[in-house]
Amino acid sequence: MHIVVSDARFDAGAELDKFTSRAKGAGGIVSFTGLVRDEGGTLAQMQIEHYPGMTERAIRGMAQTASSRWDLTDVLVIHRYGDLVPGEQIMMVATAARHRRNAFEAAEYLMDYLKSRAPFWKKELGANGADWVAATDADEDALSRW
Repeated sequence: MHIVVSDARFDAGAELDKFTSRAKGAGGIVSFTGLVRDEGGTLAQMQIEHYPGMTERAIRGMAQTASSRWDLTDVLVIHRYGDLVPGEQIMMVATAARHRRNAFEAAEYLMDYLKSRAPFWKKELGANGADWVAATDADEDALSRW
């Protein structure tokens, strides 16, 4: 299990290669890389804050739950903080399991929980001012299936 919370950019391809090389016994690997999106065309920047230590512990707990629930052989979670612009990578999840369904479901679980429950505070800055980002009804609905 590898959990990274950092302000540094990451190379998703290189991270996936490293993850794949250590995923012994896996029959499938699923990865997802999230980008900062600008739905309205007015976002200049997203500021992401967190509490060091607390954030890593929370994500590790989510990853441990996923690992045991879906019998994963390995988990990778990378999440950035700081000032990010549209199109930049914000996070990456990779899961490895003996069977593909477990890897897919665990990755979706982690993405849903990271989006709504990981202790990050996100503020969007743009042409319309600054707004804190809150979980949407759709985000909360996604959690209900787990």
